Amino acid sequence: MPPIPTGPFTMPMMNSFVPKCIQPWIYLVFALIFQLAGSVYPGAMAHYMGDTCLMREDVLMIVLCGVVGVNMPFPFLFRFKFRFTNRQLLLTAAAVIGVCNWLCMLTESVPVLCIISYIAGFFKLCGTFECMSTIQLWMTSKRDFAIFFPILYCIVLGDMSLSPWITIQLTYIFQTWQAMHWFMIGLMAVMVLLIYTLTHDFRFMRPLPLLSLDWLGCLLWSAIMIEVIFLFNYGEYYNWWDGKPFRVVTFALPVTFYFAIQRMLHIRHAYIAKEAWQYRRLVPMLVIFVLVELISSTPKVMQNTFVGGVLHFDSVMTASDYIVEWCGTIVGCMFVLLWIKAFHLKFTRLLTVGFMALLAYEIWMYFLISPGITVEMFYVPTFMRSFGIAIFFTALTIFLEEVMPFQHFFMGLTMLGLIRNGVVETVCSGIYSFYLRHHITENLIRGIPYDPLQSIMISVKQLYGFTCLLGVAMLFVFLLWDVQPVRSTLKKMPYWNVIGRILKKQMKHNRKMAKAQ
Repeated sequence: MPPIPTGPFTMPMMNSFVPKCIQPWIYLVFALIFQLAGSVYPGAMAHYMGDTCLMREDVLMIVLCGVVGVNMPFPFLFRFKFRFTNRQLLLTAAAVIGVCNWLCMLTESVPVLCIISYIAGFFKLCGTFECMSTIQLWMTSKRDFAIFFPILYCIVLGDMSLSPWITIQLTYIFQTWQAMHWFMIGLMAVMVLLIYTLTHDFRFMRPLPLLSLDWLGCLLWSAIMIEVIFLFNYGEYYNWWDGKPFRVVTFALPVTFYFAIQRMLHIRHAYIAKEAWQYRRLVPMLVIFVLVELISSTPKVMQNTFVGGVLHFDSVMTASDYIVEWCGTIVGCMFVLLWIKAFHLKFTRLLTVGFMALLAYEIWMYFLISPGITVEMFYVPTFMRSFGIAIFFTALTIFLEEVMPFQHFFMGLTMLGLIRNGVVETVCSGIYSFYLRHHITENLIRGIPYDPLQSIMISVKQLYGFTCLLGVAMLFVFLLWDVQPVRSTLKKMPYWNVIGRILKKQMKHNRKMAKAQ
């Protein structure tokens, strides 16, 4: 068994002919490519719907299943890392994502596409984690999460903007939604070739078996997220309780939740341990994420309705908004890094700045809505929104690392994902869609001489106004709330050999308990 590398940063899995100065940059590019990947790409939604005759709700459901898949591997990631080599994990993740992109072009079955999307999202996170965990010491020699997470979210949130922009450009050039799929298949093939050529199998410790992994718990929590997303994604289509599928899923949700909770309470190696829910500051953090998702979900319904239904802008005309989003994301992540590491200011004041940016977007959009505006007028509010979201995602993840010990930290990321990975956003979008339809109908029947376009515009403005009032009330809460500042020297992630010893002890303890029973 080769010795565990200590001291200066090294990448022992890389072949000797690869220059050391570019080794970490190769893995950083790999992480960028993994985060671009998906199964069905929203940027090509219009072409995809036209070719496959699927509804908008179907396409969103497929995309959101991929978002759920991204959230679920967190509790398993280190077990995978200690069972397989870096080379094996990256080759598998890239190959699976490439195959998923190919399969998505061969079928139009929504359930099959949802499963494929979930699998692609699952391996997308596995590949990204393996890349970023490998170069973590290169990014911060002291494993400081206050440095690591801002850089990580530059990639994760930044690619969420770059992926639809690339999709729109490729779809426009080649006039087919399959262009992005072939592009990602090509990137994954190149990645597999590079990994196979530039790396070799290297183990820093003896492999640990994949025992005591709660796969059933993972599936149950995944089902809960997917059921909630289904209800609010298809709610308007089925007219809520009037639709039989809606009623069936509504009654299935509490049953699934019951089994997930019972399994969590009665097995030793639960997917999310019951102790992980007992940290004092966890609930306020979850509430903050709910509020952020409520405020940040307005573009999915109201801005898209206004831009498409009133202004008649197509995806090519609005593609530049994604570049503005990317710029806002990078600036927001770097702002968090400066706030915590350079200025050492209070954590809640950082969240207040982020919330003020989100509220500025809502207020700006309220006064911006009029029939004669141009695409460029959306740049400033779009920048403010992405700036605020980047602050919240980055800062709250850093704070989670302070609140929870390493034993439960990755479970905590999944717990946050139960809110931020599509669930609450879909719930809020469903609610906004319901009230938007209600206001449009009300404006048309009130006897005021509105045509349909004017009614849509007025309804969107009304909902933006309501969101502004709600946001101002929330802002007062942030101004009154005060907690200790995040320390300039945060807890560090343990070294891999330390984590490996902890996992070995935990597995031995589980075996002893099983024999005792």
